[in-house]
Amino acid sequence: MNYFIWNILLALVWAGVNGDFTINAVILGFLLGYIVLFIAERVTGHPKYFKRVWLIIAFSVFYLRELIVANLRVAYSVIVPRNSLRPGVIGVPLDAKTDLEITLLSILVTLTPGTLSIDVSADKRVLYIHFLDIEDVEEARRNIKNGLERQLLEVLR
Repeated sequence: MNYFIWNILLALVWAGVNGDFTINAVILGFLLGYIVLFIAERVTGHPKYFKRVWLIIAFSVFYLRELIVANLRVAYSVIVPRNSLRPGVIGVPLDAKTDLEITLLSILVTLTPGTLSIDVSADKRVLYIHFLDIEDVEEARRNIKNGLERQLLEVLR
């Protein structure tokens, strides 16, 4: 059975044994279940689950930071009106191959304030993104490629 499902089951068992089905009890149960599975995994081998959990946590922290920075940039643009906004559309070549990878990347780009995924090329090799204010096209392309896409692909692959 999948380690993630085992981890959720252990979290629910922990909450049930304690008679406390609050979010804090389930999170604590999830953490304790993770530790139990990690110890038990020494006997059964090295599944990718334990590495993937840390990759998901790192990605969540990375994306939260990106969201905060993007929100501050957009807020600054609204508060300090200037006539020098440079909106634009750029094409970002994709390393993402599957429909799931491309869809998640485009959703995360769209959720980030100041950017909007517009289209994917017919051959699925380029994602077109609209930027509210783009100073350097190559830097923006690098930020998407080496930041968001790379981190997302590490989690998914």
